[in-house]
Amino acid sequence: MKRFGVSLEDNLLDELDDLVQRHKLPNRSQAIRYLIRRNLTKEQWETNRIVSGCIVLVYDHHKRDLVNKAIDIQHKYQTQVLSSQHVHLDHDNCLETIALKGKASDLKALADQLIGLKGMKHGELVMSTLG
Repeated sequence: MKRFGVSLEDNLLDELDDLVQRHKLPNRSQAIRYLIRRNLTKEQWETNRIVSGCIVLVYDHHKRDLVNKAIDIQHKYQTQVLSSQHVHLDHDNCLETIALKGKASDLKALADQLIGLKGMKHGELVMSTLG
């Protein structure tokens, strides 16, 4: 662990302290580490590196052919899909999480196809990194 000093304008320091409060971080150092890691992850996704992520989907399983279409799409990306988990939220709604690893562009394309299916109530790609 290395120590270094940082000079910030008052308003930027206030924003950092707000971030510490919002995310319940123990201190400013942890907030700076959080921001650096988040930025590095975003950079890896923007430069199309091998990354990891998760797609979260909520849908009505009664929608005709929705599940079959979603499975067909996932099979086209079988090398990127590590696993999926299906949870019944109530009589009509299901939650599916799909763990991924691969080129950022492939994971984005997969997420866009699944989220764009007619009948999806909510979908989000959570971007992460391998490191």
